[in-house]
Amino acid sequence: MFDHVTIRVSDRAASERFYETVLATLGLPRGSADGEATRWEEFAIAPAGDRAAVTRRVHIGFVAGSRAQVDAFWRAGVDAGHRDDGAPGPRPQYRSDYYGGFLLDPDANSAEAVHHGALPPRRAIDHLWLRVADVPAATRLYEIIAPHAGLDPRRPKPDHTWIKGAAGSFSLVAGEPTQHVHMAFSADDPATVDAFHRAATEAGYGEDRPPGERSVHGRAGYAASVLDRDGNTIELVSRAA
Repeated sequence: MFDHVTIRVSDRAASERFYETVLATLGLPRGSADGEATRWEEFAIAPAGDRAAVTRRVHIGFVAGSRAQVDAFWRAGVDAGHRDDGAPGPRPQYRSDYYGGFLLDPDANSAEAVHHGALPPRRAIDHLWLRVADVPAATRLYEIIAPHAGLDPRRPKPDHTWIKGAAGSFSLVAGEPTQHVHMAFSADDPATVDAFHRAATEAGYGEDRPPGERSVHGRAGYAASVLDRDGNTIELVSRAA
């Protein structure tokens, strides 16, 4: 589902230390790093700047291969002096076999290690939660782009939209809005990227970058991006040759 997810950070070195410490316990060593970003599989951090401010109020659930990995993730973060956001344990309100542990990163975003029986294979990210001021209005963008991005928006509650992909999911929940997160979804071909961009911009959503070939998350791709109601960047990427 996610080609990649990028958050903007106020202190790149501090955030690198946090994510390197906790993600190593999940078997996710730090990958490529350059002037733009530091990456762990489909997850990346990038320094905030004039074009993009610090990401606030996002929740990211990382895939853990076992409950023991969840415990190790949380313990490594706490032992390194990072803030607890929920000790490891069952969370049956999400799934009967859901087990998660939560920490706050240096910018107070929520990072979770999660293990359950329906984790996406060979992925770093299981899910995201984004807070929005108006759930039905925020959902509309994802309904528009769903045919192009392979998304399935569902409304289990009036204040919660669950958006499922082929591997992984994200939720829109009522609250003070998440800001400045970048979510990129995968497309089969450039024509689908063009259709995504056209559908979103014709519906009145602001353009971030027009369709075109460029380096995306450290690799070649064809991509376009738009802005949601809260200023988050939503991108579609084709890696087709």
